[in-house]
Amino acid sequence: MKETDLIIIGAGPGGYKAAAYAAKHGLKVVIFEGAEVGGTCLNVGCIPTKTYVHSGSFTEARERMTQVVPQLRSGVESILSHPNISLVREKGVFVDANTVGDYTAKNIIIATGSTSKLIPVPGIDSPEVVDSTGLLNLETLPKRLCIIGAGVIGMEFASVFNRFGSEVTVIEFLKECLPALDSDIAKRLRKQMEKAGITFNMSSGVKAIVSEASPSGKRTKVLFEQKGKELSVEADVILVATGRKPNTEGLNLEAAGITLAPNGTIPVDENFRILPNSPLKGEDTSQKVSPLRGDLERSVFAIGDVNGRQMLAHAAEVQGIHVVNRILGIEDNIRFEVMPAAIFTNPEAACVGPSEDQLKEAGTPFECHKSFYRANGKALAMGETEGMVKLCCEPKEGRLLSAHIFGAHAADLVQEVTAYITLGATLRQLRETVHIHPTLSEVLIEVN
Repeated sequence: MKETDLIIIGAGPGGYKAAAYAAKHGLKVVIFEGAEVGGTCLNVGCIPTKTYVHSGSFTEARERMTQVVPQLRSGVESILSHPNISLVREKGVFVDANTVGDYTAKNIIIATGSTSKLIPVPGIDSPEVVDSTGLLNLETLPKRLCIIGAGVIGMEFASVFNRFGSEVTVIEFLKECLPALDSDIAKRLRKQMEKAGITFNMSSGVKAIVSEASPSGKRTKVLFEQKGKELSVEADVILVATGRKPNTEGLNLEAAGITLAPNGTIPVDENFRILPNSPLKGEDTSQKVSPLRGDLERSVFAIGDVNGRQMLAHAAEVQGIHVVNRILGIEDNIRFEVMPAAIFTNPEAACVGPSEDQLKEAGTPFECHKSFYRANGKALAMGETEGMVKLCCEPKEGRLLSAHIFGAHAADLVQEVTAYITLGATLRQLRETVHIHPTLSEVLIEVN
């Protein structure tokens, strides 16, 4: 058995960033990956999707994807060529709590990500049904695309394929799209997408997917119920975008004494170490907080989608860095509750912190301040006047609590507010920060 300092299972954003950070700090790392390095995000997720977002046609998007993805994958391969990192091109499988494959280590990080979650309805295994990976692999543009689910994945693909020329219909069980986004912002974004020609069926439950012969060939329908009415929509391709589930199959977690939570995630503490109610074999389960190096004999951690905390690539990255810091005995001040997110529709949407509705439900005292792109000089010059900013803060322009935005470059604007929130700054301090004119960022200090 070969001994190393740290074993990482999975070379996605969380895994390879943790490996690089650990290696930089002198740890010997072995990282297992049975598929392509870069994980879902680089190979079949956020990066390929963004090539579609920024392409003018379906053909151009496919060509750009075949160029961008290998280039970035090569970059990850280069990162993992560090002298302190050994890349094992096979799936990491536990032998026991200290051993994965032929390697043993005091510290192990599970970073295996997630896979698409399909809804259990009749016909879900029809050949016309695809997940996001299957949609990206299509060689021809579907004339009619039905999307089940109005979350981030569903909304981004709806926007993209509508622009490419597909007839797009979205079916969503909830009454509004993008539940993590402020409801006012989400509604305004959906209305903009409806103006672009996308049909939304909200508060609708899918019942079945059926195919039948017709004089013109095979017809596939999605049957759904909306307010007691049975409805249907025909489609050439059906994208199921109803969420993702942790990728834990085949890891032999039982050998490490790890038990999954009822929702399939790996339970972790605030430092992403396996929780006591999912104990490692022979471990004292009375210890509820991950110790720093020196007291740490052995630990198994789970980061990224597999722990279900925050299913975002950048969340996995900072979780991995935090875990390595714990192993090294380095304190950090990463605020995991301040986690920005973006939806790359047209127009964009992004958020950080609780929505206005969530603040009300929690009984948190706050003020809500709004501004609109149509009053911003740069937005007018760009022809991007559709957009809105909503900032929430403590009373009397106090500490910033959240930002929910839709409009051009919403992600960039939210990132600025994220920095202020992380540092505990106030709305007044944001207003008193000089902003370049003319820029879209001025919309942040124009809130009333």
